[in-house]
Amino acid sequence: MRQSKRTRLLSGVFLASVSLALLSSPVLAKEIFRNTVTGQPLDLSKAEVGKNPEAVKKFEQTGHNPLNGNEQAIEKGERNFLTACSGCHGHHAKGKIGPSLVDDYWTYTTNATDAGLFATIFGGARAQMGPHYSTLTRTEMLQTMAYIRSIYEGKASEAEWLTSKEREALREKRGNQ
Repeated sequence: MRQSKRTRLLSGVFLASVSLALLSSPVLAKEIFRNTVTGQPLDLSKAEVGKNPEAVKKFEQTGHNPLNGNEQAIEKGERNFLTACSGCHGHHAKGKIGPSLVDDYWTYTTNATDAGLFATIFGGARAQMGPHYSTLTRTEMLQTMAYIRSIYEGKASEAEWLTSKEREALREKRGNQ
């Protein structure tokens, strides 16, 4: 059976549209997390998921931490931070052996995003920043990140992990900083 040019064209447009929709679908999309130093993909199976698999799943699909702003997660994240991070970053995350985590200067610029900060916590970085995939679950990493984001003192304009709406709310809260 022979198709007309119009039918072939419409079929091609339809297939291209379906392909594009599938490729951009959040269900099929998955963030690729890379080692902060080497850029190699991280094997997330090295760390347990933890007690909030839905948050982990959403994060791994989007690269945006769904626990940011969640008070319960922030409280747990603070406890995680005091146990796993404060020895190097200080009890108030303002730096000690490791850098401050509350200002808008990032030793690794990718840490200005949730995906980047997660990659550094999960896989480690240079110097004394070792990987935490064996000491924290992925849920605990997200909680710790939510805590770190909650104590941020830098400029709202530099908070790349925030949506534009969240960034504007932070500016208003701080008097347009």
